[in-house]
Amino acid sequence: MIDRHTNCPLTQALLRVGGKWKPVLISHMHNSPKRFGQLDALVPKISRKVLTSTLNELLRDDLITRHSYPETPPRVEYSLTDKARSLVPIFQDLAEWGMYLIDKEMKTNDDHSCFVPRS
Repeated sequence: MIDRHTNCPLTQALLRVGGKWKPVLISHMHNSPKRFGQLDALVPKISRKVLTSTLNELLRDDLITRHSYPETPPRVEYSLTDKARSLVPIFQDLAEWGMYLIDKEMKTNDDHSCFVPRS
């Protein structure tokens, strides 16, 4: 039996960018490429195994590129593709909605470590 949601555009989009860590990683790469160690430091609650797995999924879905430099020690940088850059305004809109939820429903003023809503 075919899953009736397979052809749903929203389901397909969320399969690519949903989950706990993909939006966070994309947000950290949206201004500049990042090395593995930088991402590991920027997202301290993610394990290295999950970080590797998530980066591989983003690579598979053509949302990031991996560039290896022929240096010693080896250097690898991850950067967003144009496909992923097209998500930045959408994520900013979602972040704005999230700020509304935090400010109006949860009444907290904690630091937010993801996209900053547009001014």
